[in-house]
Amino acid sequence: MKARHALGALAGIAILGLALQGCAASTTAPAPASSSAKVDGAGKTLDVMIGANALYPAEQKQWFQDVSDRFEKLTGAKVNFETFASANDELTKIQTSVLSGQGPDLYNLGSTFTPTAYSTGAFVQLTNADWKKVGGRDKFIPGTLGISGPDSTHEVGIPFASRPFVMAYNKDLLAAAGIDKPATTWDGLAAQAKKLTTGDTYGMALAYADSYDPWKFVWAMSVQAGNPILDGKKARFDDPTTLKAYETYFSWLTSDKIVDPSAIGWKNAQAVAAFASGKAAFLPMTTSTSMVTLDKSAVAGKYAYALMPTVPPGAKTNPKGGKPATSIISGDNVVVAKYSKNQDLAFALVSMLTSASSQTSYQKIFGDLPTNAEAAKKLEDGNDALAPVIDSASKSVGTPFSGAWGDTQLALVNVVVQSIPSLSNGSVNVSDLKAKLASAQSTVQAALDKAK
Repeated sequence: MKARHALGALAGIAILGLALQGCAASTTAPAPASSSAKVDGAGKTLDVMIGANALYPAEQKQWFQDVSDRFEKLTGAKVNFETFASANDELTKIQTSVLSGQGPDLYNLGSTFTPTAYSTGAFVQLTNADWKKVGGRDKFIPGTLGISGPDSTHEVGIPFASRPFVMAYNKDLLAAAGIDKPATTWDGLAAQAKKLTTGDTYGMALAYADSYDPWKFVWAMSVQAGNPILDGKKARFDDPTTLKAYETYFSWLTSDKIVDPSAIGWKNAQAVAAFASGKAAFLPMTTSTSMVTLDKSAVAGKYAYALMPTVPPGAKTNPKGGKPATSIISGDNVVVAKYSKNQDLAFALVSMLTSASSQTSYQKIFGDLPTNAEAAKKLEDGNDALAPVIDSASKSVGTPFSGAWGDTQLALVNVVVQSIPSLSNGSVNVSDLKAKLASAQSTVQAALDKAK
């Protein structure tokens, strides 16, 4: 059966290269099977695409092998993993696979890309039978299902990992400066960071060159100020709150000088390493994945997590319409390709990877919180250090469920990328920044107009 998709409706969706003609497959997975039913995959290989783990590459390579070995014992099938290293790499690989109607059977996507994936119609829309194959919707923490689809009856994403954002702070550095706890406003945090910047120790560790980190700061500050970036069918990049968010984010480096100048070229792993070495007081926009590194570093036993500020720059409280978002609804969702001839095997792998034991093991290796409710409850009961992370998960706000979100996220990042030369020279011209935002506004509005 051919699943056809209108070119005009998808013309603005970057995830599929502006258009999707059609993909061969049924609209649902094959005949129902319970999560305990054995699937015969003898002689087959299941192809999975997943993001490369820059923090723990050796551990991920070993995990790939362990998963394949376990799955082969369970079903007779092997698992072949393919990785992507950035958002653009992710989009390109998905585009190639879906347009050709062949490629990975299973995609492990960042949760913010799920709306774009859903809008293409290229992935299996989950039926009750499909959910049963992976153990049922009740197997998962309700909050992690918040961005699986536009509503509970139209979902494509199965939660695999939960990664709410928080802030790590160096308890010893704060205590020495007479600071009891991290500030709850962005202005207050900047003031604390200035007090904590001395010599070669800086108030904050940031990664301006990372493909994922920068846009989350801008989004959070904008939402906290009452601007969701996408407002129904209208893009709001040209809103003053977005300009203020970028100015604040850049000023930490340029005028406040609370960030190591080298951070202009840092990826997330380098920011984590700087904090781990004791050279930064705050590590904002991090997740529990950093715990694996920090517990083996110079700050082991000297750091803690806290919620990030929830009040926008220039304010003491959230203005009308502002949401005290601690994080995006963040993590990974697994989606199954409609063209896959191994859909039963794909659901069997998801069932295995989202079991309580698998999720507990994954958390110990990589630090991501479980989406499995049983595993999450055990973790919560036994680890006070993760309490702020779990709290952040409950106070997270989802990014707009729009087919144009892929373009929106890339546009948010591109403003930072285009500003790197100015940052390197010590300042970002406001007029130039406004021009970049106007260009982004035009690009995203066009994507919104075309997305259905």
